[in-house]
Amino acid sequence: MGLRSRTITTGVMLALTLAGCGRVDRPTRQASRPEPYRPSARETAQCEADLRREGVDYRRLPDKELGPGCGLYGAVQLTDIGVPVTGVTAMRCGNARAFAGWVRNAVAPAAWQILGSELVRVEGMGTYACRNIVGSKRIGDRRSGHALANAVDVGGFVLKDGRRVTLLNDWTSSDPRVRQFWTTIRASACKRFGTVLSPDYNAAHRNHLHLEDDAAHFCR
Repeated sequence: MGLRSRTITTGVMLALTLAGCGRVDRPTRQASRPEPYRPSARETAQCEADLRREGVDYRRLPDKELGPGCGLYGAVQLTDIGVPVTGVTAMRCGNARAFAGWVRNAVAPAAWQILGSELVRVEGMGTYACRNIVGSKRIGDRRSGHALANAVDVGGFVLKDGRRVTLLNDWTSSDPRVRQFWTTIRASACKRFGTVLSPDYNAAHRNHLHLEDDAAHFCR
């Protein structure tokens, strides 16, 4: 075979090879999201027993898939934790347990001891929402803890003397007692939740505390 024939044959074989590569490895669809963690029946039962022992009233919710990477698993609806709470719906039992303990054993005492007035209402800003994490480009396309009802946002508190203390208006208050109140209850939250995000974290959290029951050990 002459040099010209070998060159033509090699070119044809290369073209066929490249054409084949273009067909074989192309994915037919996007990869699905990882299967979300679901607490075991035993874990949820123990959590519900803990709520009952602490005198927290709740309603058990059925497990339900609500979208890719979203759903309610081992979730409850808190109905009475001893202090009225607004803006809070379905919550995974472990997060509900941590939240109730935090309000009763940290926020309420801090309101009385530091601000000198009884806590009469907690202003929540949501629990379940099928969405990705917002506010940080570094995170990428990841589901928020809210997508599994495993996080709760808190915007502020109302005291018996009529004061309303919010993160948006009072996180950097000129009153040192108010600032001490926020630092105290955030420090307590960091011992109860895996992730605690405040206005110190980023602008997306300028008006609320994000409290999530995971194992991240991240507090800011």
